[in-house]
Amino acid sequence: MRQIQASEAKAKLAQLLDQVERGDTVVITRHGRPIARLVPEADGQQAAVAQAIARLQAFRRTMPALSLDELLAARHDGHRF
Repeated sequence: MRQIQASEAKAKLAQLLDQVERGDTVVITRHGRPIARLVPEADGQQAAVAQAIARLQAFRRTMPALSLDELLAARHDGHRF
């Protein structure tokens, strides 16, 4: 989360909106105190989350199925004891 002074935010509004559109949150401050917060539109975030979940599910289908015992046995592979 980025913080920016109100005077600087006024001068850089277009760039701040670009950052928010990419998913960042920007807090606008005055004299070091937060006065406003720019957050991405919830609908846009929801679409991005749904797309990420779909990609993860597709990737998961390409992986071999492992039993619980195999997962537990593999959790320490590569660790030094």
